[in-house]
Amino acid sequence: MAETESVADGTAPRPDEMSTSDPSSSAEISEAAPGDTPADSGDTTGKSADERTARDTVYRLLAIRARSRAELLRALLRGGVAPETAEEVLDKFVAAGLVDDAAFAAEWVRGRHRQRGLGRGALREELREKGIEEETAAEALHEVDTDSEVERARELVRRKSRGMSGVEPRARMRRLLGMLARKGYGQALAFRVVREELEATEAGSSLSDDEPWFEPEE
Repeated sequence: MAETESVADGTAPRPDEMSTSDPSSSAEISEAAPGDTPADSGDTTGKSADERTARDTVYRLLAIRARSRAELLRALLRGGVAPETAEEVLDKFVAAGLVDDAAFAAEWVRGRHRQRGLGRGALREELREKGIEEETAAEALHEVDTDSEVERARELVRRKSRGMSGVEPRARMRRLLGMLARKGYGQALAFRVVREELEATEAGSSLSDDEPWFEPEE
């Protein structure tokens, strides 16, 4: 394949130039072995032109961050690439190791849990939106075990609590539980963490186990 130009010039980079600069959503993309990357026939008419457009689009998108196959397929279809051509081109990228849903999902889960503090519920929904199959998503979610969720939830609660010193204990609990719910943490885990953190500061001593676990709409 002829040497490609930089993303800044609007063309496709070589596989070894591709970046995964977005740490919250990047997955390691292995460099294709010689001959594995889809070849450029030089034909600029008909299906060959469509294939070249598809390849260039995929390279540009992967240079920004790793993406799932479904994300790339949606982008190609929006760009006017024929469905059959899009599927064929993506098959070649998968075979070359440049598109890997399992690696993408695992890195997505690690990054979003570490940087955004998302729980498994929210992570599962995000992977579904990315078009990751349920089995692949379930395997990736093993990266986040219960201990990890509890630790991250405590960090979120402590950080949020710093600005709530004047808030009445029951209102504080509802807000903290609502925050964890929106982050994708389960009810039981969220209540346990919030209750323990409030009790540690003597703010939860008067709270009942029957308190609502969500923050009502204002």
